Amino acid sequence: MPDPKTGELRGNRNLKRLDRITQTKQEEETARSLELGLEAADSINDRSISLFSRGHQPAFAGINTFMKSPYCEDIRNVGDYEAAFVGIPFDTGTTYRPGARFGPQAVRQISALYDGFSVDGAVDLHEELDLCDAGDIFVIPGNIEKTFDQVTKAVSYIYTSGAFPVLMGGDHSLGYPNVRGIAPHIDGNVGIIHIDRHIDMQEMDMDERMHTTPWFWTSNGHNHEGQDVSTSHHSHSHMHDVGLNNCPPKNLVQMGIGGWYGSRPGSEVARERGSSVLTMTDIEELGIKKAAEVALDLAWKDAKAVYLSFDIDSIDPGFAPGTGSPEPGGFLPREALELVRLIAREGLCGMEVVEVAPPYDVNQNTSQLACRVVLDVLGTLVTEGKLGHRSAVTKKE
Repeated sequence: MPDPKTGELRGNRNLKRLDRITQTKQEEETARSLELGLEAADSINDRSISLFSRGHQPAFAGINTFMKSPYCEDIRNVGDYEAAFVGIPFDTGTTYRPGARFGPQAVRQISALYDGFSVDGAVDLHEELDLCDAGDIFVIPGNIEKTFDQVTKAVSYIYTSGAFPVLMGGDHSLGYPNVRGIAPHIDGNVGIIHIDRHIDMQEMDMDERMHTTPWFWTSNGHNHEGQDVSTSHHSHSHMHDVGLNNCPPKNLVQMGIGGWYGSRPGSEVARERGSSVLTMTDIEELGIKKAAEVALDLAWKDAKAVYLSFDIDSIDPGFAPGTGSPEPGGFLPREALELVRLIAREGLCGMEVVEVAPPYDVNQNTSQLACRVVLDVLGTLVTEGKLGHRSAVTKKE
């Protein structure tokens, strides 16, 4: 909105802000492209163009990493970066239609469209954030529990290295092992904001920990009165890790829940444990800004950190058809992007985007929205000083 004092439009203010950001990385990339990709043909007037594509341009060329960021092949060096995109191509936990294992590659492909520069957000991620693509975690397609162990160990490694984990699924069963890789390293409670059309909080589904179960296992097995509600867990031989003791259900906020593809068992768990459920009707009545405020208050109450879990099926399937369990009546894209930006303002310990299933997508719309969720979160974290190195690349006025 216009500045109340000067009347200057937000876009014009942001253009001035962006003009103060150096272009050092862009200049270094051009020099590197010319060195490694050789000089272009003599007929090319723009001598910043190389013979072989080695940088961000053109968007349709090159080897796909997320945002064409550096590929951290030696994962021991991931701590040299401020954020790491990590693919988790696993969809064995789906209960309706699979395909989310192809999500990370699809998001990488469409991400080449973007260069990280946003006038609306007043941010240049290419210059202000050291981002890498850490590749994919080696999952075990036929074994949920072994995959969970792989994921938890990998996410733990990324997080403790100091890089902000951007986790791209894969189905939503990954919510539990993802948080299990982060929460033990945080000295205090961890809040979780879960944006989804489905409550995903039942104990088991078809006798396994499927994508309908992550928040049952993440929350610590106590209800809002402090009573133990986890006695049934021990009948399962592989359920030795019952809950995370610093992820209490009082700090679990589920947003966008609704429709008819629900879960009575999961809903009963949410009621018993006292987690907070904001349905789409709640959010429509409150408005996006107020709903975000409510969610943040609940998730951050007595917590040291908050984790964001974004299921792409929270967006109406008219805009995001490429998902395993579509449910009409979800967010419009602009609403979803505003919501994640508002949530990210307070800072996050990690994020995941799940349930992108390219086999059902149209024109890459779903993959593009997943990419935008990541970019809008990262951009907000940078502008709010929660991530990146803005001050180091900003010229003084």
